[in-house]
Amino acid sequence: MASKRPLIGIPADRRMLGPHPFHAVGEKYITAVLDAAGALPLLIPSIGRELALDELLDDVDGLLFTGSPSNVEPHHYQGEPSLPGTLHDPARDATTLPLLPKAIAAGVPVLGICRGFQELNVAMGGTLWQQIQEVPGNLVHHEDLSQPLDVQYGPSHPVRLVEGGVLRAIAGTDSLIVNSLHHQGVRDLAPGLVAEALAPDGVVEAFRVAGARRFALAVQWHPEWKPLENAFSSALFQAFGEAARDRAAAR
Repeated sequence: MASKRPLIGIPADRRMLGPHPFHAVGEKYITAVLDAAGALPLLIPSIGRELALDELLDDVDGLLFTGSPSNVEPHHYQGEPSLPGTLHDPARDATTLPLLPKAIAAGVPVLGICRGFQELNVAMGGTLWQQIQEVPGNLVHHEDLSQPLDVQYGPSHPVRLVEGGVLRAIAGTDSLIVNSLHHQGVRDLAPGLVAEALAPDGVVEAFRVAGARRFALAVQWHPEWKPLENAFSSALFQAFGEAARDRAAAR
């Protein structure tokens, strides 16, 4: 009999569709969990404390924190007010920011992508640049929205993988070419986080949680975009899936 697939929870965005609120997750993240991590995705509504986070952690084998059009509200890291028109999602903040430290303490594998990368840094006590391209010396890291999706998510710039890091071990090389679709980025890396990858301008593009019991990593780029067509993205999701299987076996 085939072994049971691990269950990976994916916290949702809360978005208004017409006059009604919906909880939604981008399909590319769902299919990456299915196809590249070899796990079953579970969409988690962003209803904050009503979710009973400790009970949730008892039932999942991993958590994927996705990218999103919204930004973490800056009051969570004592940042300046956002630019007018910036999309926020306070319901997601109220769910993910307390969930992340609990998950890591419980030994639940965690993978953060883009907003999820920023959430993990904020949840652990770090801060963000809201418009990273406005910092002198930095590259433009966001996409050209006038281009087709395959161009927006196409290779953008190299990252250097830190020696001795988890990502270098997964990649088997010291550098990667990644896509780049973000305005925000790490300003101050939170205590307990260790840089795993750096852009040419020095911006932190990936980090791990030092001392975590299981896989606890976040990347600023988007490995969920057609992961089976990218050797590193496939290997990253496989490593995440293996950590979830380990958690499932231990439970």
